[in-house]
Amino acid sequence: MVKPSPDCTPSPNSGWLPIPVRVDGFSQVHVSGTGGGPKYGNISVMPFTGAPESIYHYDTRLSETIELGYYATTLASSGITVEVTAAPRTGVYRISYPAAATEKGLAIDAGFFLGENPVPDAREAQQFVGSEIEIVGNNAVRGYSRIRGGWNNGHAYTVYFHAEASQPFVSSATWRDSTISTAAYQTDHGNKTGALLQFADTCRTIELKVGISFLSELKARENAYADTNRKNFDTVRAELVDAWNSILTRVELAPSTPDSLKRMFYTALYHTMLMPADRSGENPLWNDPVPYYDDFYAIWDTYRTSMPLITLIDPARQTDIVNSLINIGKRDGYMPDARSGNANGRTQGGSNAEIVIADAFAKGLEGIDYNEALTHMLKDATVDPGAYAEAEGRGGLREYIELGYVPHGIDRAGNRTVEYSFCDWAIAQVAEGLGKHEIHDTFMQRSHNWKNLWRSDYLHDGSYGFIMPRDRTGNWLDSIPYGHSSRMHPKFEYTPVTFEGPWYTPWWSMFFYEASSWEYSLSIPHDVDGLIEICGGPEAMRKRLDTFFDHGHFNVNNEPSFLSPCLYHWLGRPDLTSERVASIIAENYNDGAIGLPGNDDSGAMSSWLAFHMTGLYPNAGHDYYLIHSPMVESTTFHLTNGADFTIKAHGFSPEKPYVTAARLNGKDYPYSTIRHSDIMAGGILELTMGDKPSTWGQKMWK
Repeated sequence: MVKPSPDCTPSPNSGWLPIPVRVDGFSQVHVSGTGGGPKYGNISVMPFTGAPESIYHYDTRLSETIELGYYATTLASSGITVEVTAAPRTGVYRISYPAAATEKGLAIDAGFFLGENPVPDAREAQQFVGSEIEIVGNNAVRGYSRIRGGWNNGHAYTVYFHAEASQPFVSSATWRDSTISTAAYQTDHGNKTGALLQFADTCRTIELKVGISFLSELKARENAYADTNRKNFDTVRAELVDAWNSILTRVELAPSTPDSLKRMFYTALYHTMLMPADRSGENPLWNDPVPYYDDFYAIWDTYRTSMPLITLIDPARQTDIVNSLINIGKRDGYMPDARSGNANGRTQGGSNAEIVIADAFAKGLEGIDYNEALTHMLKDATVDPGAYAEAEGRGGLREYIELGYVPHGIDRAGNRTVEYSFCDWAIAQVAEGLGKHEIHDTFMQRSHNWKNLWRSDYLHDGSYGFIMPRDRTGNWLDSIPYGHSSRMHPKFEYTPVTFEGPWYTPWWSMFFYEASSWEYSLSIPHDVDGLIEICGGPEAMRKRLDTFFDHGHFNVNNEPSFLSPCLYHWLGRPDLTSERVASIIAENYNDGAIGLPGNDDSGAMSSWLAFHMTGLYPNAGHDYYLIHSPMVESTTFHLTNGADFTIKAHGFSPEKPYVTAARLNGKDYPYSTIRHSDIMAGGILELTMGDKPSTWGQKMWK
């Protein structure tokens, strides 16, 4: 729940920016690897030297150390070294002051947050609501920060804190709205507040524990004590590393794996597990005895690879996540497609919780009431959220049901139609598994609605047929009108490579969200066979895929393109999948500080990489994984049911990049997919590598 980090100005989404950008302080709550507008950055602490005459103590970094569960930096102006680690709900700091400093201070800012904007109600900007701070005894401070808005334009959330230092204060002050006072507390008057603390001249090092809660200051204190009582910084750090290792060691790479690939792989697992955040017992809106997860930022990003990876390596966590989605639907009315700060917000395409649930159902996750889940899935698919469509549910649902597609004039009509079709397929799968055949039939029929926007005669870059805009009366639109003025009717040409419109078209209202028609016209993961047929058959599909990659239409930094390299599997050519995946990773990923092809999208980019490195890739909502050439000699999944599953590549070398044969538990295995149940049963998948493609994998299924 706590993710402490340096905040390098109030601008970045996740706090940190590279040296030489200044550091404003270290706050306790952050998101990880996100785009869009910022969120959180609450309860900032910042050590300083000198007299407590200012509420701001910006500094720059001489150097920094970044390790698993540990961050350290030396501040240039003050010479102070700050080390940071964390417990589940407590940020822990070790602050070392230079011996020569005679005045050693610490500022705690309850008013700081990321994404501050002077424009009231600016979209995606966080806005200050209120704060409070109080000195407690001679070594503790408590209070809260209340902020609204941010990426999901959510209602106000409150972060309470209890900060306790290992050394007593020799003096203290508080401030409100830049005015410093000797008062021990500042109540909430709708102003920013903070505290300025001084330690003895002889003090060299203090440890600071900052407990966090979304319920109350007393709960924050309880969290800090439960997490860290009688534990020093080194103990907390060691426990955190042990906790991470208990997760990361569930996947073991061959000893022959180069260190660079190990760094890429295990960093990817780490990123995948950071979000959503487990806030069970910390939900201020209701207290049901059900797991509560927040910071789905957003399921549109994570359902494809992050959720399936969590299912594979930590199924109990994924069960909790699914149960949390269902309970949010029960209490808030709709399951989220995105949620942060205890508020639904930012549906980007479909109501993608349906696919997460279908994936859990297909893979047999237990401890989930799938009948109740289906009721919430059906609400998404049948009840139009009206004015709340940006936050939850399916915008344009009435038109989608009436016309079989979302017409142009409704925001994101193209990807909504495509994704609603996939979500309808997910509903059909769960309904069929529960014996509700009539519901299955209805939603299977709706799952083909993507074809209603398929313009079969449209030719672009040598390929026929694309998802294209269509109005309410069924007319295809070659140029897109923008705005609703009765006097001005601006238009712009729409083609399959249009990614954004002119300056006067907001990206949030485009026909496709964050993608082109080239990308989305290949993003039909629930009906790939139907896609191949409508594209003109296997040979036409092969040419289309080659054009897609060779002519630069593929975008690795965009989730709708995630499955595209694997579409060669459906053509009986897993060797071509292997070639494309290897090329994409070589060109876009590395183990350096800028090792991802853009922001991580809450672990989406990382989980995509991790799967492909093992030679497996999921198709979310289905019970199988596609098999292709791995990047490592062997991978062993130490499954939580006690079984081990190993993928072993015989003859592994750069000169042998193709799978030419396979054996599963000693028996010939000619198929290019493997069921989830086969993995969970344990065993070994042996891949024979060769320098040329073979006939292996021409069939996907038994």
